[in-house]
Amino acid sequence: MIDPSADDQLRIALLNAAHKRESTRRNFERELDAELVEFHCPSGELPDTFDFDACVVTGSSASVYWDRPWIGALTEWVGEAVAAGLPFLGVCYGHQLLADVLGGRVEDMGEYEIGYRAVEHDGANRLLTGVDEEFTVFTTHSDRVAAAPPDATVFARNEYGIHGFRRDRVFGVQFHPEYDMTTAERVTAGKDGDLEPERIRSVMEGIDAERYETACEAKRLFDNFVGFVREQRSVECGADVAGTDTAATVGEAFVDADATGTAAESPLESSADSSRSS
Repeated sequence: MIDPSADDQLRIALLNAAHKRESTRRNFERELDAELVEFHCPSGELPDTFDFDACVVTGSSASVYWDRPWIGALTEWVGEAVAAGLPFLGVCYGHQLLADVLGGRVEDMGEYEIGYRAVEHDGANRLLTGVDEEFTVFTTHSDRVAAAPPDATVFARNEYGIHGFRRDRVFGVQFHPEYDMTTAERVTAGKDGDLEPERIRSVMEGIDAERYETACEAKRLFDNFVGFVREQRSVECGADVAGTDTAATVGEAFVDADATGTAAESPLESSADSSRSS
């Protein structure tokens, strides 16, 4: 981990899995209060170090189960980084990739969820602190996490399935809190050929300033994630200074308001540019 004594700003690896990299990078740069170091994964770019405070995995037009060299390389690097203790936030494809890496199951839904949709969360997970328990988000995906990883807590879902899970320092959300209206319109228009024109038109009509403003509530998760990462960095720095076992100390820090037992079910667990995953 980065030594925070030299610079208070977090340094986060942006694992950009989107093929239209520029707009995806801009969206995350706008929302995350950190220095983002971008790696365009479809071009074969990956960090050669774990020397970051955290990682974010973006959406993509790919599916995690596709046989592509870059997907295999990304999956391997993420698995090693998670094992090394880096905090992660995954969005849409990133959510699915993290679930897959941790032993969950991702599947093709056979349909699209797209447009501004309602999602419910359990009110206990710190990633959505300050967000109404029923909230509006923009969604666009035809894959989903069908089974959460072992020992993960599902904290958000709707009728399409899991929309948020956490395991230790790994968080994933299926929806797109980073989208602005321009991105939502571009991605929806790009579904020509995948969706009926009437459905595309209906979704486009629903992308307006009022719904966007309502969906901006979910952007709080970025500040919540940054706050979580700062806490982890502080704990590790303190453990190193004290000469204690960093891994053990950080492990204790996992026990917070939403993690009294990572294997416990959520009360809801009763049951960028992308054509599939985001």
